[in-house]
Amino acid sequence: MQPDTTGQAFESAYLSLLPSGELQQRASLAHEHLEKCDVCAWECRVNRLAGVLGVCRTGEQARVSSYGPHHGEEDPLRGWRGSGTIFFTRCNLRCQYCQNEDISQTDAGDLIEPAELAEIMLRLQSMGCHNINLVSPSHVVPQILAAVGIAAQAGLRLPLVYNTGGYDSLCMLQLLDGVVDIYMPDMKYASPQIGLHYSKVRKYPEINQAAVGEMHRQVGDLVIDEHGLAQRGLLVRHLILPNGLAGTAEIVRFLAEKISKNTYLNLMSQYHPAYNVRQFPNQFPKLSRPTHPQEYEAAVQLALEAGLTRLDHG
Repeated sequence: MQPDTTGQAFESAYLSLLPSGELQQRASLAHEHLEKCDVCAWECRVNRLAGVLGVCRTGEQARVSSYGPHHGEEDPLRGWRGSGTIFFTRCNLRCQYCQNEDISQTDAGDLIEPAELAEIMLRLQSMGCHNINLVSPSHVVPQILAAVGIAAQAGLRLPLVYNTGGYDSLCMLQLLDGVVDIYMPDMKYASPQIGLHYSKVRKYPEINQAAVGEMHRQVGDLVIDEHGLAQRGLLVRHLILPNGLAGTAEIVRFLAEKISKNTYLNLMSQYHPAYNVRQFPNQFPKLSRPTHPQEYEAAVQLALEAGLTRLDHG
């Protein structure tokens, strides 16, 4: 029988912002950024309030592809009742090997108002999920903040997980300070040229490292309770790519030296050719095969040598 954590003392960060109206003020400030959009690191400067679409192809309303309890996340997130994932359509990255291109690169799903998004959050809570896991949230932070304000007033209390590709705007992260409990960014590349070639974004390492630093400043190292559930902190994901393309040595050194040797790091081994890499293998020869077990083991060794001690092997 699994423990009942419904009465646990932990209180989600955003609840402390509710009585003063600060949460609603943050949502209003974020919404203003849609008029000359700098919501993600692309800083397209388009007027999304007028229906002009930038790189993310998303206007004033967020679009949700699906939601529900997810049992495939890291153990501290999924627990025994699942992580309450909400998959936002579109993504501000263009990863040529994306394994979820039907969500990240299309308009699949439904346009929703903040009140509807809040209802989804409350529904996931009623299902018994351990947290609200916002997947690909970087381009819809204003809509998320508005929804959290509504949901918190209606009884939402679960920790918020910001599950991102790591190409995030510092101004939006600062508005999320005291709102998000658990940051879960990808750290995809150590090379800007590799990031541009395979994900079509500029300055990925510079922007990504600044974002991860701000996330850690806000929430610190990952805190896991006596039941094995994540309560607050930073959880980093790093996908091991074939032929050393991810720059693992540089990334683990950055985490150990600039963030914390106590960083919870999930080194992921599941890369396989997908999306454009699978369709056009001759254009991406270095990614045209799965990651070899030896490459993965070498990455684990690099992390250990850098001094990182909290490794999730998956």
